[in-house]
Amino acid sequence: MIIKFPFIKGEGVVTLLKIDNLSKIFNIHILGDKVIEGCDDVSFIVERGEFLGISGPSGAGKSTILKCIYRTYLPSGGDIWYDSVLYEQVNLAAIADHMVIGLRHKEIGYVSQFLKVIPRVSAIDIVAEPLLLKNGASPGEAKTKAGELLERLNIPQKLFDAYPATFSGGEQQRVNIARAIIWKPRLLLLDEPTASLDKDSTAIVMELLKEMRSEGTLMVGIFHDNELMELMADRIYRVNLGAKS
Repeated sequence: MIIKFPFIKGEGVVTLLKIDNLSKIFNIHILGDKVIEGCDDVSFIVERGEFLGISGPSGAGKSTILKCIYRTYLPSGGDIWYDSVLYEQVNLAAIADHMVIGLRHKEIGYVSQFLKVIPRVSAIDIVAEPLLLKNGASPGEAKTKAGELLERLNIPQKLFDAYPATFSGGEQQRVNIARAIIWKPRLLLLDEPTASLDKDSTAIVMELLKEMRSEGTLMVGIFHDNELMELMADRIYRVNLGAKS
């Protein structure tokens, strides 16, 4: 049974994500069941088309919050209410694994700091794959759009058919970002996507994210550059070690 949360909906306002008292505790068995607090008492809402930035010192739990939303981590407490297209209003902290997979397949995207390189798969095929699997595009259409996006991210055409394992760190991350955004997920989680990028590449990525936001994509993200996040985010949720503000 899906218990529905009364989302805020009014003229010009549609709340798509509501985090309520989220917490995550890690039990480290190899250290004698030592308990480490990942995050605690996290609460915020995000509206359609809004970018919420998460700021705080290293170790404060920023990435843990994103991984709980994506369900890489199963929260220890609290609720993550998401108003989805696929299942309507669901609690991401409690729904079945197959529903989480369905949402990742159709609605929720995630950009980490690192590309998980797929052996012997070309850059253009890595980027095109989400359009084939998630959007049902034809192989030709998917490759065309993938090539256009890679070009926009300044990946040379000579590298399209090369393997990203041979790329520089910045090139790998641009392929990583392209793969995550090409299918235009409804909710996009960003975990320091520009940390390994130069100034010009970062500017291009910010432009692409702004375009997606203007089309209605909901974003929650962490950036290593606080000035950059302040320019990008509509609001910033600040977390500290053991506290939030």
